[in-house]
Amino acid sequence: MKLSRADAEVFVPDGVPMPAALERTTHMAIVAHQDDQEFLAYHGIAECFGRDDLWFGGVVVTNGGGSPRAGIYAGCSDAEMMRIRRGEQRKAAYVGGYGCQIQLAHPSSDAKNPREKRVVEDIRAVLEVARPDIVYLHNPADKHDTHVAVMARAIEALRMLPPSARPGRVLGCELWRSLDWLPDGEKQVLPVDFHPNLAAALMGVYDSQISGGKRYDTAMAGRRASNATFFESHAVDRGGAFDWAMDLTPLAMDPGLSMADYAAGFIDRMKDDVTGRILRMTEGG
Repeated sequence: MKLSRADAEVFVPDGVPMPAALERTTHMAIVAHQDDQEFLAYHGIAECFGRDDLWFGGVVVTNGGGSPRAGIYAGCSDAEMMRIRRGEQRKAAYVGGYGCQIQLAHPSSDAKNPREKRVVEDIRAVLEVARPDIVYLHNPADKHDTHVAVMARAIEALRMLPPSARPGRVLGCELWRSLDWLPDGEKQVLPVDFHPNLAAALMGVYDSQISGGKRYDTAMAGRRASNATFFESHAVDRGGAFDWAMDLTPLAMDPGLSMADYAAGFIDRMKDDVTGRILRMTEGG
């Protein structure tokens, strides 16, 4: 596997040599920033934790240099933040028992440039070796530009693989916008209430973000608990914590399917759900 940047990093917590460390991957997250995969793909991390037949692999596309900073990190340069965040991601990989953690180290500007093909080629190179069964991505309704860009680059890379090498399931997970608005029948339900100590430990690794001014750890715990309680109004809770995701498998399988139209379809069906309920309750239709 050849990556385009000299500062790209491959980290294998248990020391298994490459490419075997990557080839064992069953669950993979491809995300924009250090910490994104621990927040949006915890379902995959927890499913693989402590197993020798399931392995989580993480791919972080950007270098983390543009992150907000406060407190003890307020005076850090971009270069210092990149070093700190890279180290935090390695710690998370070790704590979570990941099979492999890859940091591609591209600037966000490159990830957001659809004409910068090195990003896509790097993702494809990783996927060709890993061949995961399930891939976790950002979702196309996320409001963070870099998140949506990395999702688009990953879908492009997935489409470049032979159909037989594509994962059976591709999920677009919530982060910078909740997916609570999805009609219930369209929610991909990801239980995340197992190993709560692991979830807390993984989120707590990212002190540069938490002490630096963003309480992602408490926010994610609250969102997951809220998802479980507010899922079904006429049933008892089915679990203590859920993440929601969109099914992006059709986008990965069909190169002719427009990403924008596919995302808009979810929004249109949400609109139909809302207007239909109002009409039933006001007009009896």
